[in-house]
Amino acid sequence: MKYALVNPRWGFAGSTYFGCSAPHFPLELLSAREMLRAAGHDVLLIDALMEDLSATEVRDRLDSFGEDFLVIPTAPSYLFWRCPQPELRVPRQWIAALGRVSQSVVIGPHGSATPLATMEKTRADVVLRGEPDQTLPQLAIMPWEMIAGCCWRDANGTFRMGQGLGVADMRAIGPLDYSDYPIERHSHRHHIFPGNGADHLKLGAEVEFARGCPYSCTFCNKTLFRNKFRERELSSVLAEIDQLIARGVDYIYFIDEIFGVGKQVSVLLEELAKRPVSIGFQSRIDLWNEETLDLLGRAHCVSFECGIESITEEGREELNKNCRLTTKRIGELLIYARRRIPWVQANLIKTAKDDPTLVAEWQTRLKTEGVWVSEPVPMFPFPGSSLYVETFGAQPDEAAWERAHSFYLQLFADKGYSDIQEQNPLPLGELECVS
Repeated sequence: MKYALVNPRWGFAGSTYFGCSAPHFPLELLSAREMLRAAGHDVLLIDALMEDLSATEVRDRLDSFGEDFLVIPTAPSYLFWRCPQPELRVPRQWIAALGRVSQSVVIGPHGSATPLATMEKTRADVVLRGEPDQTLPQLAIMPWEMIAGCCWRDANGTFRMGQGLGVADMRAIGPLDYSDYPIERHSHRHHIFPGNGADHLKLGAEVEFARGCPYSCTFCNKTLFRNKFRERELSSVLAEIDQLIARGVDYIYFIDEIFGVGKQVSVLLEELAKRPVSIGFQSRIDLWNEETLDLLGRAHCVSFECGIESITEEGREELNKNCRLTTKRIGELLIYARRRIPWVQANLIKTAKDDPTLVAEWQTRLKTEGVWVSEPVPMFPFPGSSLYVETFGAQPDEAAWERAHSFYLQLFADKGYSDIQEQNPLPLGELECVS
């Protein structure tokens, strides 16, 4: 069978999206391509965002290929599945503009939480819930009711849904193949900012070392995909990194939910210390100590983002952080890290347990030592997160995205939005109807 994997040209006008809008490697599609090829299928991967292609140009390539399945994600890159844009405007527009007679398949966080609404909004034929790496190949060979997380309409128009969620075997994902991918177009270096000591870096890439997280913070949107912690084979990750370095990449951002967990992290860092490449990632400061922070410095870490969330033990407990360090010790480690890493960032979330005056004092002290500390902001109650259930008192239904988005707009109506967001976002219904 023939599978076409298309990353559309993303745009977020009018959105509350607070992820990065620059092009990133579509790792969910690159990973799926390896699984599809291993199963004997023909695969065409088109990254319209990275190559700056129009729907017409993509359609011409598809006409030459003649796919059986057209696969489109509902959010850009695995890196942002945990904080996706609420709206489904882009995948809906691209499925319509491509006008294929093949089976259209959408993957991503939206369908994982609200499969029927996602199918209706995008007009897709199939929605795959959870991780699609190994369920995509099954569409060609198995009854769909036997495929974990597969959703479709039968011949009578009845919505059908397979049990469970797709969960990938990370050990089965070998080095991703970049031989025909336009790496050289990816000048973006994720989480590198002007003046943070890494301006000399030229070519960025994203790599997935591990997937999932063993913690259960209330605000985290990972329950319906990328939930259980799993590492890839170290040899596969290093082979992939060496391939990228050979193509001129000098900066790698690990997209892991929580870099620093797992048995192979120290070995990976020792190997990276031998290679001409810098790294960045997000983590928790309580996973590190002085010895391992020294190792990060030797491994050319230039961007270290930490979720602190609250400056009080009570606040972190409310968010179910399961952090065993005191706030004083957290500060000490952040300062120690900054003396070895050019950019260290501490992220805060607005909680009722934190006094604004004490927060400001803590920010000032850390900033004086060179650690960048965010302003505390309320989090979006993503459908599928514990925060959604806490906020609305029930598991998400098919109107969950509308409910969460309306709540978020009301929350920020008189407080202003983050400087990386639209300052006048549209209501979801209006946003999804914008042409």
